[in-house]
Amino acid sequence: MNAIGGYFELELRNGKEYHKEAIRLNTGRNALELILKFKEYRKVFIPSYTCDVILEPFNKLGIEYEFYSIDENLEPLFNYDSIKKYEGFLYINYFGIKDSFIFNLSAICRNLIIDNSQAFFSTPNPGIPTFYSCRKFFGVTDGAYLYLDGTNTSDLRIDVSLERVGHLLKRIEYGAESGFNDFKRNENELTGQPILSMSNLTQSILRNIDYAVIKKRRRENFLFLHNHLSESNLLEIAFADECVPMVYPFLTDRVELKQKLIESKIFVATYWINVLAWTPVGSTENHLAKQLIPVPLDQRCRKDHLVTILNVIGKQ
Repeated sequence: MNAIGGYFELELRNGKEYHKEAIRLNTGRNALELILKFKEYRKVFIPSYTCDVILEPFNKLGIEYEFYSIDENLEPLFNYDSIKKYEGFLYINYFGIKDSFIFNLSAICRNLIIDNSQAFFSTPNPGIPTFYSCRKFFGVTDGAYLYLDGTNTSDLRIDVSLERVGHLLKRIEYGAESGFNDFKRNENELTGQPILSMSNLTQSILRNIDYAVIKKRRRENFLFLHNHLSESNLLEIAFADECVPMVYPFLTDRVELKQKLIESKIFVATYWINVLAWTPVGSTENHLAKQLIPVPLDQRCRKDHLVTILNVIGKQ
């Protein structure tokens, strides 16, 4: 029984999570590990254009993996008929804009696994193992959702997030730079974590989010940026109505632009440094890792923020 009376805790409303029917876990990579254990695949094909943390469950379980290439539309260059019954095929919903392609892919690719870590609001296809990462979209330190039919996770221990929240609080009190080292430390500490249920703190925060407002803001921001940047974007974007992107993927041949944005306190990441070592110079993946700029468009971005970004890029 919970205590009655006494001092107050952080006061949060008891709302609803977006993926309320999913399995709640501590990290996306552990969601993938649970899929691999449950499906008992001996080998999985994964895109070479991905973050190296995705290899953690494969190395932990000793499961073979093989890289495949993607084309300029972020779609696999692969013969799906070659997939054997004990082999899986992992596809990433890049930047949250590949929903329509995934719908078609699910009809022709056996043993498909969907990584929706960049597409929190995308609807899972029935029967397709699908996982989501929460901290790429919201102010939480961890947390993942998993759709995997027939799985029982009732015996999992519950994670504890208390020691990871420093960067979230410091950003509110002191600004983004003050908590950056804490943020990096938190990312490192998520490596090697056992499969656990989502922490009470993370779940409570996720119950307090106005998902409808966030979906609307992200879509509006994406369309605003796309309206100004599409003509100079070297990446062809087919944007379906249901998509809620994580970032605006701007592919450019201007090698100086990323550093120019960072110097203007517009923080953009590189997706992904490890790809430069994994892939040959001149490949699509290598080019994306060098030249693609993930322009922020999240729910914190107002129109004046977007105008500032466009001014730095030179498109306003």
